[in-house]
Amino acid sequence: MSVRNLTPAEVQSALDSGAIHLIDVREVYEYERVRVAGSLNLPLSTFHPAELPQDGKEIIFMCAGGVRSLRAIEAAQAFGLTADAHLAPGINGWIAAGLPVEG
Repeated sequence: MSVRNLTPAEVQSALDSGAIHLIDVREVYEYERVRVAGSLNLPLSTFHPAELPQDGKEIIFMCAGGVRSLRAIEAAQAFGLTADAHLAPGINGWIAAGLPVEG
């Protein structure tokens, strides 16, 4: 499995440029509590790679701490997609970096 571990700053920059879809694979209750603006919630418990946006933008996964996002990458690659990037420290790292959240 090919994986790129992105920092919060790298993901924020990509979001600001409009070049990515940030896919949050945490459960709905987690997402509703706190989330990154502009992210899309596709919980890992019901995740299927066919649900991912297919508009040419890069897919970047995120979760709470980087474990579930790796599983999502694995599932996407097994499905034949080229998704290989995730917010390595998850939303916990995002918050620790002082970046904005909603919720």
